[in-house]
Amino acid sequence: MPESQILLVENEESVASFIYTELSFEGYTVEVAYDGEEALRKFSADENNWDLILLDWMLPKLDGLEVCRRIRKKSHVPIIILTARDQIGDKVAGLDGGADDYMTKPFEIEELLARVRVGLRHKKNLEKQSDRMVFHFEDLTVNLEKRSVERAGKIFYLTQREFDLLTVLIKHQRKVMTREQLLSEVWGYDFMGQTNIVDVYIRYLRNKIDRGQEHPLIQTVRGVGYSLDLMKDEDE
Repeated sequence: MPESQILLVENEESVASFIYTELSFEGYTVEVAYDGEEALRKFSADENNWDLILLDWMLPKLDGLEVCRRIRKKSHVPIIILTARDQIGDKVAGLDGGADDYMTKPFEIEELLARVRVGLRHKKNLEKQSDRMVFHFEDLTVNLEKRSVERAGKIFYLTQREFDLLTVLIKHQRKVMTREQLLSEVWGYDFMGQTNIVDVYIRYLRNKIDRGQEHPLIQTVRGVGYSLDLMKDEDE
């Protein structure tokens, strides 16, 4: 089985060396870039073979957020942002920019390794599930093989985590999925982040596939969770 390939983008050489050593010890193949432009060059040179990207925000030449946005236009590779910026607004900007996860420096290496495992596991699980499967619900189509989303003739760009969440919902269409079930299926049992991340990503999905639509498809079941369904009339 081939080793997972990780692109580590970190401008502080001592930090890069430490993370590189720990990842290599775990059996990963790691390549390091020290600025944003080098990161994009290395990504583009081997675009289809990266399994995960660890991306520092504060980079020379091109900051990590811009690097993330440019990569997202071409790939759904899992991206974990590493940064000393710990404000909520920064985290939201990072996730909105296409990152799948966000770690604030300083962090324990054990937690970073755990999040790397989660990102890689979900990538592999989705690859196993994406054989010739196309799901439909009303005017929404999710193609797992192409990783594409279309509604009413409009194509939507989703981050990997948004796509994973929508995939779970459409596979279980018309069934109520609890937050715990969604957290387990999309983020993994050992997810160490905040539990309200499900609500955050549901909001992201709604802003994309339901905004401006006559019939919203993502429904909230108060006190339980969410479902992909049509809103029932009040008198039914």
